[in-house]
Formats: sequence, structure tokens, C-alpha cells
Amino acid sequence: MGKYFKEGLSEFWASKTSKIGLAFLSIIIIISMYTLFTFPLDYGTRYWNNPKYWADNPKIAMPEWINFFVGNKFLEHKVLSTSTVQKIYPFGAYYIKTYEVVYDLMVDQFPTFITLKFDNVTFFSRPPTIEVLVIRPDNSTINLCRSVVEPPLPTEEPPYSRYVVEPKRIMLSGEPQLSLVLSNFLLDKYNLSIDPKDVAEIGYEKVIFGEPYENGFKPLKGRYVFTTVLYARDARDQIGTVSIVIGGQVYGFMGTDILGRDLSQGLLFGFPVALLIGVVVSVLTTMIGATLGIVSGYIGGRADEIIQRVCDVMNNIPQLPILIFLTFIFGGKLWIIVVILVLFGWPSLVIVVRSMVLQARSSSFIEAAISIGASRWRIMIRHIFPQVAPYILAQMIFFTPSAILAEAALSFLGLGDPSIPTWGQILEYGFRNGAVFLGYWWWVLPPGLMIVFSAITFVFIALGFEPVINPRLRRWR
Repeated sequence: MGKYFKEGLSEFWASKTSKIGLAFLSIIIIISMYTLFTFPLDYGTRYWNNPKYWADNPKIAMPEWINFFVGNKFLEHKVLSTSTVQKIYPFGAYYIKTYEVVYDLMVDQFPTFITLKFDNVTFFSRPPTIEVLVIRPDNSTINLCRSVVEPPLPTEEPPYSRYVVEPKRIMLSGEPQLSLVLSNFLLDKYNLSIDPKDVAEIGYEKVIFGEPYENGFKPLKGRYVFTTVLYARDARDQIGTVSIVIGGQVYGFMGTDILGRDLSQGLLFGFPVALLIGVVVSVLTTMIGATLGIVSGYIGGRADEIIQRVCDVMNNIPQLPILIFLTFIFGGKLWIIVVILVLFGWPSLVIVVRSMVLQARSSSFIEAAISIGASRWRIMIRHIFPQVAPYILAQMIFFTPSAILAEAALSFLGLGDPSIPTWGQILEYGFRNGAVFLGYWWWVLPPGLMIVFSAITFVFIALGFEPVINPRLRRWR
């Protein structure tokens, strides 16, 4: 056994295909471990399926690295934050505090949206007023918005805190008052009379970050200073953090989907999920199939008849429609998908293992073991199982990509576990939103390639086992 194992391992390692497969498997395991240690286990429900978490991200943005391959760079997404008070001075009955962030527009494109955020606002008497303005590169100033903090309740005691759990978020692109401000700005600055409704159609971002050019607007490159002014009645009043979100056309390493979700995070989380499904399903399927195959082949009789008839029935049931039906009935939970894949995966292995056991049962060493009084279970475990073990191991590896592809197929059909981001779900959501027809390649290509990569990894490893289990391919004799 020991010599056979060493020779098999040597033969497996001698194959280039085996080494490539093991290298790919190492990559999958390392990424899976990284994801498990850095992502919370409830990432799907807490973050991935929570639209508020992605509210500040651009929608359907390409990966940032695309800028390395294009001449005209795409605008990058920026979140500019500060907690530092730039200036403080008394002004009548008020104390004025200012917070400043600077944004440099360096490309010939407009931001896709602008969002202002304030969190952890503290005041001690009357609610303060917050005003935001922007100083453009041409030194003109636009008052973007003005907001009054909600007053305290009768039951509250100072200091009063607001926007602690959820920041105050103002989407400038949807502010109706801003259209009137921008219309007046165009009239004063460029003597250009545009109705506020038309300003909204043009786009606030084009007016704020641009200047009239021919029949439209062109980007005004340069430095933009966003100033947040706090009008407080108490000198201790303050804003925890001020953030200006400038929506770009490229974001992160893998871009975003239609909800603004960072696709790189979804793809990363897909690694441990795929590995878990593949390994659990293949191990359970192999254990059941190998055990029943050995029992059926060696014991024979009524047990063999029952096991074979069950295998015949299971093998003749169309798997995919049953998978869809059962998943629809019991729900798209991950453990249910695993159970269904195991339920329909073991019969084919039973039939093959049984035929191998029938050949081994008539061997001289089995007859010798029977003659000295060895029990059935001892013969099956100590003498028959080692004969079929290499084939069982190879089949276990072959089952892994099948399980990964089956889960991806179910997720693609919308029957996967919605609480966990998987590659199949990302693909399904992309197809459902027309990513293929609209050219959102970064949404559909990476998850498809990840599925192929994980499947081909185990195929390479299984191919490396072929010389081990097939005598005609063995190099040692």
C-alpha cells in the first residue's frame, strides 16, 4: 500500500497538468481564506443586498484599470471627506464654522452625480443651519444647498446628536431648488437665460463643472473648493464628518453593477462559496457512492438488487428539471442546493465501483482472506477499498467542477441562495438587466471566467490522476 501510494504520488506529480491544477487550486484556497478572514459571514445580507451601503457608488461604472488602455481617461469616482474645521469666527448671534474639501477636475468629462453627506452633527441649543457652496476654477461661487438640522424633541437633553447611525445624505442631482440657483448663475455669469426646467434636463453637473460651449457645455478643468458652512448658536456645535461624493465613470478593480455594488467584493466572496459547494458535494457524493458500490459489489444478493434498482431509478430521472423543481419548492438555500446535488450525484459512482469490486472479489488475496476467517467488513475496508481508492479519489475531484457548475446554473436561473453573493447570481443579475446587450462586459465576463477557472482547476487535477488509476498510462511497471 505504502509503495503503491508513493508511486502514485510520484506519477501524479510528474504531470505538468497536475502542477498547473495544484497551482490554480492554491490560488483559489488563498483567495478563499483571505475572503473568510476579511469579510463577515453575513456579508450577503448585511452589505451585498443592502442598497443603502452602495448608495455613494456610481452605477454601472467600469473598472479603474481601463484607463491604462484608453487615450481619453474616464473620470474616477471620488469621496472627499474632512472632519477638520477650517475657520471659526463669530458673526452676529452665530458662530461660523467652515469645512473645506478640494476636488481637481482633470479630464474632459462631467461627474455623473454629486452627493453631500453630514454625519454626527452635535448642537447644544438651537438647531444649526448647514450651507454648502462651491468655488469654481474661474473664481465664481455657486450655493449648492442649505439645510437645517432637525430640532430636538421635548424629551431630549443637550447635547443633541443627529445623523449618528445614518448620515444625512443630499443628492444634489435630484434637488429641485438647485435648478433655480443654477439658472440664476448662468444668467449672472454668462448672460445665458435658461429656464430652471431646462437646467434640470441639461444636468446640474454640467452647469456646476462646466461652461457654455457652442450649443452645450464643456468641462471646466481646474480646482473646485467645496465649502460647508455651519451656522451655530453655540460655539461647541460641530459636524462630525463632511463628505462630498463625486460620481465617476470608473470605480474600483472590477467596476460596479446597476445598484452600485462593488463587483470585486462579490467576485471575491464567490471563491469560498464555490469551493465550499464543490468540496462538500464531491466528498458526500463520493462517500455515499463508494460505500454503496463496495457493499453492492461484494455482498451481492438482495442488497445488491435493491441498490442497483435505486440507482437505475435515480439515473433515469432528469436531473436539471428536478433540481429546479425542488429548489423552487424548498427555497434557494445553500444547504438545500448541496443536499439536492448530493442526492442525484452518487448513483453513477455506485455502478462503476460495483463493477470494479466484482472483479476484485474473485482475486486470490480475497479468497485467502476469506479462508482465514476475515469478516466481510474487514475484507471490504482492508482489501477491496484500496483497490478502488485511486478511482474513487479521481471521481471525487471530477465531481467538484460538476457541483460548482450546477450551483452556478441554478443561480443563473434565479434559484440560488439570495443571501449569499455567488458568481452565478452576479451573472444572472447582469443578464436580467441587459448587461450583454448594453455592453457591460465587466459585469458578465469576470464571473463567467471565475466559474470556468474553478472548474478547469479540478479538471486539471483529475487529469493528473489518470496515469495513476489507468494502468495503460502508468510509467512505472
